Amino acid sequence: MRCPCLVLTILLAIAPGADAACCYFSAKNADILQPAQKVFITWDPAEKVETFTVQPKFEGNALDFGMVIPTPTQPKLNEMPRDFFKHLAVYTIMKRREMPVSRLLPIQPVSNLGVLRDLDGAIGGRPVDFAGTDPRRTVIVREAGIVGSLDYKIIEASRADDLFQWLKDHKYSYSGDEATLNHYIQKKWLFTVMKIDTMQMKRNKDGTFDGEVTPTRFKFTTDKLVYPLKITQISVREKTEALFYVQAPFKVDLPGDLSYQYTWIPMLQGAIGCSGGIPGKGQDWLDVFKPQTQALLDRAGLLNFRFIAGQRPQPNNKGHIPTTMEWARKLTKDDIAVLAGKAPWSERVPNVDEGFTQADLKDAKRAEAIYKVIRARLDKSRKDRPFGYLVREAPADDVRNLQQLAGHLTESLFITKFRKIFARDEMNDDLLIVPARYNGAEDNSEYEEMLPSSPP
Repeated sequence: MRCPCLVLTILLAIAPGADAACCYFSAKNADILQPAQKVFITWDPAEKVETFTVQPKFEGNALDFGMVIPTPTQPKLNEMPRDFFKHLAVYTIMKRREMPVSRLLPIQPVSNLGVLRDLDGAIGGRPVDFAGTDPRRTVIVREAGIVGSLDYKIIEASRADDLFQWLKDHKYSYSGDEATLNHYIQKKWLFTVMKIDTMQMKRNKDGTFDGEVTPTRFKFTTDKLVYPLKITQISVREKTEALFYVQAPFKVDLPGDLSYQYTWIPMLQGAIGCSGGIPGKGQDWLDVFKPQTQALLDRAGLLNFRFIAGQRPQPNNKGHIPTTMEWARKLTKDDIAVLAGKAPWSERVPNVDEGFTQADLKDAKRAEAIYKVIRARLDKSRKDRPFGYLVREAPADDVRNLQQLAGHLTESLFITKFRKIFARDEMNDDLLIVPARYNGAEDNSEYEEMLPSSPP
């Protein structure tokens, strides 16, 4: 997955008379890639405030480099916990239904109703004009500082050619064209330039590095929930992947043919007949959506989007891959209590063999009495929970560390987790994120439990 930001390559060099012992330029033997990126967005439509936290993963052979992230207004920057996205991944591990099973009974009951799959695996300041004394320059550094271990500058520009020249004068080599810069300048967006220290990353035997930098949070005002995507197109050869967690008062989706409904509706259809019905109001959404189902499936056929239960979607003839929803839930008081350890992260399946061992079965008469107790326990569990227990697994330390999400997740807000692999021609503009509606119908279905049709 690639970052929604421009990568600027920096090679360390000796520059006599320079203020720093590095100069920024792109060389033929220096390559920076962003194979992965995770994004957590919170949207307040009433206050028109968006916050996004981004953690890109970089690979390359430059000794040092930087990135540029455009935003509609001046952002406030904050460092986030380094393992923030690991905690989000643990928090959103999918659940499976499981029935109690005895290892001591001669004939064991069916143990599982599903298969476990892990779907994952503010600084203020006065504007400072660093443009120099040249009155022709239209580039202003509105803020400069350090967030975590990253140096940053927030830049305002009214002309693309001046910004292009400013980047060059300050030893940043911009690998794109002025047109892309102008795309944001015409919208009056600002640019945050950040320097990345590769000492944080793992070195490979061939001298290249890979690793994730400490995530940074950007908070700014905006009229629409938007994510900078077009600037990423510069550093994409064919495609790039993005994993989004979006927290908002409603479930969200991508517009038009980027919608995850092309995979979500068929996945729900494939789960019809589940014991206890489709969980998470999935059947309700199918019922509301029913008048539009055939039109959606017809459109999927025209796009050559083919859903196969239990498989990840494949590219169509244009190399486009439909978006997939990976987790969705409106957070409750109990969901927030999990972060403080006051509510269970996973249910516990009763151990119907508790108190007995294989050695206790050596005596035939005693064994029969034990079997009777175990069968009674099984019958009680099936009566109490006819559709099983919702369980998932993670190391105990990882579950305890979920407390680091406290203050970032909010009761009554909806978190939608979705994945999109963007082809280059799907990145001609920035990404709008919209309420999850289709032809006026609102989708508030949840997805935290594995379905028979869920992909691995």
